[in-house]
Amino acid sequence: FGFANFGDDDDNEEEEFTFQGVTQRDGLIFLIDCSKSMFDKDDEDNEEEESHFQLCLRCAQTTLQNKIISSDKDLVGIVFYGTEKSQNPSDFKHVYVYQGLEQPGAERILELENLIDDGMKSFEKDFGHNTAYSLNDALWTCQNMFANSSQKVGFKRIMLFTNNDNPHAGAPQLQRQAKTKAGDLKETGIELELMHLQKPNESFEVDKFYKDLLYSADDDFTELANPAERLEELLTRVRSKDHKKRALRRIPLTLGPGLELGVGVYTLVRPCYKPTAVKLSRNTNEELKTHSKTYLRETGEVLMPQDLKKAQTYGGKRISFENDEINQIKNFGETGFKLMGFKPSSLLKKYYHVKPAQFIYPDETTITGSTTLFTALLKKSLERDVTAICKYISSKNFPPRFVALVPQEEEFDKQNVQISPPGFHVIYLPFADDFRKVKFEEQPKAGSEQVEKAKEMIKKMKFTFNSENFENPSLQKYWRNIEALALDRTAPEEVEDFTLPDDERMLKRAGEAIDNFKDMVFPSGYEPGAKKRKAGGATGNAAAKKAKTADASASIDVKKEAEEGRLGKLTVAVLKEIVKKEKITASGTKKADLIDAINDHFGV
Repeated sequence: FGFANFGDDDDNEEEEFTFQGVTQRDGLIFLIDCSKSMFDKDDEDNEEEESHFQLCLRCAQTTLQNKIISSDKDLVGIVFYGTEKSQNPSDFKHVYVYQGLEQPGAERILELENLIDDGMKSFEKDFGHNTAYSLNDALWTCQNMFANSSQKVGFKRIMLFTNNDNPHAGAPQLQRQAKTKAGDLKETGIELELMHLQKPNESFEVDKFYKDLLYSADDDFTELANPAERLEELLTRVRSKDHKKRALRRIPLTLGPGLELGVGVYTLVRPCYKPTAVKLSRNTNEELKTHSKTYLRETGEVLMPQDLKKAQTYGGKRISFENDEINQIKNFGETGFKLMGFKPSSLLKKYYHVKPAQFIYPDETTITGSTTLFTALLKKSLERDVTAICKYISSKNFPPRFVALVPQEEEFDKQNVQISPPGFHVIYLPFADDFRKVKFEEQPKAGSEQVEKAKEMIKKMKFTFNSENFENPSLQKYWRNIEALALDRTAPEEVEDFTLPDDERMLKRAGEAIDNFKDMVFPSGYEPGAKKRKAGGATGNAAAKKAKTADASASIDVKKEAEEGRLGKLTVAVLKEIVKKEKITASGTKKADLIDAINDHFGV
């Protein structure tokens, strides 16, 4: 049998869900109104000003570019309605399928760019305008595009862009047909989202037509966001609707014996990495597939999964475990949240940060009535300013953790767009072992006047922080270069590094306070950061560290440590030094490989 260390399993929850199930593609169709009012501008002489139609195309272009980075397998289509010319499989009048439901690519982005920049003047000739359209036909065309897609689409969505709050005014039959078709879309699992725009000096009244189109009689009417006027507002709404809100898991929250509700667990923030390199064939340039096999060291025999066992060394002896035994060891009960009690929110300290928090929201699909019970729990938690303490088993074979469910109230911005959803943040609480005592050397203390000057300086430099305002310059430069290469640009767009300090603004706001602080704390003529680092300092540190490791390995009785099973307490650097000193051949550089090689060398 081959052996693997018992502790080699990766207990990373994010990794667990990366390969869970088959990844489904999302489908998104931009349904854009091409009425003449969509092409009007406040200032016709200003060529830089863009019409509502151009804003919609900019949104589509940005979405395509973002899809290539975030989810290039998704399908995106663009449909115009209200055009003179028609182009669609069903031969509906005044409906033009500009781009079919396909994966985003460089050609489609360039086609949109050309239409935005150069195609407005010839739009009347190429597409034309006609008010005799039927919104029912436009929605039907989108439904057929989803139905006839050659690839399986999981989440289907139509985004309707218009600045006309009452289409088919005076034509009740066409209005009824559109409302009926909207109901059909809902029954077939297609979401219809209204991205309404506002004409200059006019209002957009949803109650005239679109309230009945978006909501049935059984639905509770949710107040829509304010109509957009600028590109930034429209982009924010499109991104918030297009962003995938998929639950990591759907599990029960047990409030007491026989009282459960279903919740979905979400990750609000996760790290963004550069994509890993893809290995290609040198001859055909095709992507290569990697196959790995495990061999027995002594005979070279290929080992199958059933030939491998987990093992751990205790007291110098290697003890192996069957797979069933490992599953029993790792099983701590049913998955889900179990309420243990409530504590005042003030007891939760800000430094309780063991790992990134998660977010829970009611899930009606698993347990009916979960939304009502969840809303009542959230409302009372906010009223009484308490935090729920729960035992949380996130998934099978995961150890239990104690978590705090911190309530959050729903918030909207000035445009009535939701910025904070209602629900509970899942804060992981630390165990006693997570705390440590740090010994500080005695340092000189600042005087009261120095502290006051520091407070004054900090107060002047405070600002409202939002992580979305600081993009990763390394990632931005990486994707801009790829974008320039794909779209045949002569040079990539300049990337502004917002992480760099704004010296000019800082001096303007707090220049006097900074000078007062420097005069109070530092001696005259002192310039912070002027002292240069000595050349060769890093080399000297590395040499000192290497010498320290060599001294540590020299003072150890390696054979005795191996016989008594204490090699695991040594660092990897010390073990490597021992292997080098004793001229031992190790199969790898991991700690377990080094320990096995030393044990074999001394016959332990």
